[in-house]
Amino acid sequence: MTTSQTQATTPVRASRIRRLLLVGRAVMALAILAAIVGQLMTSIAFWTARGDASIPLDLLNFFSFFTIESNVLAMVVLAVLVAAQLGRPRIGRRFDVLVLCATTYMVVTGIVYNTLLRGIELPQGATLGWSNEVLHLVAPVWMLVDWLASRPRQVRFADLAIVAVFPVVWLAYTLLRGPATLDQATGNPYWYPYPFLDPAGYDTGYGGVAIMSAVIAATVLLGGAALVAIARARARRSRAA
Repeated sequence: MTTSQTQATTPVRASRIRRLLLVGRAVMALAILAAIVGQLMTSIAFWTARGDASIPLDLLNFFSFFTIESNVLAMVVLAVLVAAQLGRPRIGRRFDVLVLCATTYMVVTGIVYNTLLRGIELPQGATLGWSNEVLHLVAPVWMLVDWLASRPRQVRFADLAIVAVFPVVWLAYTLLRGPATLDQATGNPYWYPYPFLDPAGYDTGYGGVAIMSAVIAATVLLGGAALVAIARARARRSRAA
């Protein structure tokens, strides 16, 4: 293939990828929304049938799951990216950092769930199968594919400090709230969204929680660093071309 042929086909290929990303982002944003709403409606029906005294408490617990919060962020990011492709907002470096955050959280959600939690009934009410797969597998895989297929992102390794903010805040919120939150399913005077954050599950109590939290924090930072490294490598290749 000659240089002129390569130059002619590259824009066509880029245009096809952009169209596929546009459709994929729109479909995935809607799929995440449907999955969250579907699981929420299933959970509300389950809590009501169980006779829970406080549905508002159940709702607060539901939206305290890292999975739910990460998927909501991913849905918003995908919607903004779709709007940007249709000529609405301009996407700059700050938004690229937000995309980095959303992608990192979703990838880590997929890794943690599928390695530690798959097969364990989480305390959110009856699990809706297809919703569970969208939130914990399909959406995380899409976010990774989207990152790999998109234009080079303007991100730096220093941005990992921003990536770390939300998980740290979420962990502090969860550990402070847990001992003071009633578990309406068991009657226990404490509630944690994930079993690896429950000190009662370890012989060493909070020592075990600290170790597991450190492992997950390292996973977040390593995952974010890998995404930054990929983006920077693609940016260098783009400039060289």
